[in-house]
Amino acid sequence: MVRALIVVDVQNDFCEGGSLAVAGGARVAADINELLRHWTAGGDGAPPYDVVVATKDHHVDPGEHWSAKPDHATSWPVHCKVGTEGAAFHHNLDPQPFAEVFFKGAHAAAYSGFEGTTASGTGLAQWLRARGVDEVDVCGIATDHCVRATALDGAREGFDTRVLTALCAGVAEETTSAALTEMAGAGVEIV
Repeated sequence: MVRALIVVDVQNDFCEGGSLAVAGGARVAADINELLRHWTAGGDGAPPYDVVVATKDHHVDPGEHWSAKPDHATSWPVHCKVGTEGAAFHHNLDPQPFAEVFFKGAHAAAYSGFEGTTASGTGLAQWLRARGVDEVDVCGIATDHCVRATALDGAREGFDTRVLTALCAGVAEETTSAALTEMAGAGVEIV
């Protein structure tokens, strides 16, 4: 079995101080960074990943996804605008271990990392399959939005999918609980 870690949207705008901040985002960034440090060091107890990738919200003009009066369900404040500090990975997270970054949502809403592509246009599922990946672990921000969508699509794409809840931050307790229930019902393992 070949396992990948998918780090979802650990960007400044989704962490404390950002335009769409999720409580615990900066902690999650630091905790993922610690896991990646152990992974790159190797040796006994190193996480069992063959490859690590990340996703990024990458908005140029996503239409109604941005709103001056967001409903926080289908429309949101301006966030992760290309070229801004808000779109960058959080400073607690060193992106060096990422074999690839998948950009999503340039001109439309995009929640799932599987909607993202590399700079050259390769989709996440295609990229993973080309490397023989059949198992994925998903972590990042936010449990009840982009982590949820990425994990559900991972399972739909045929990958054995797990969500690492200790390495995720959710927007709200109620929506996070509902997302975890939905993911488990779709065959995603909740760890």
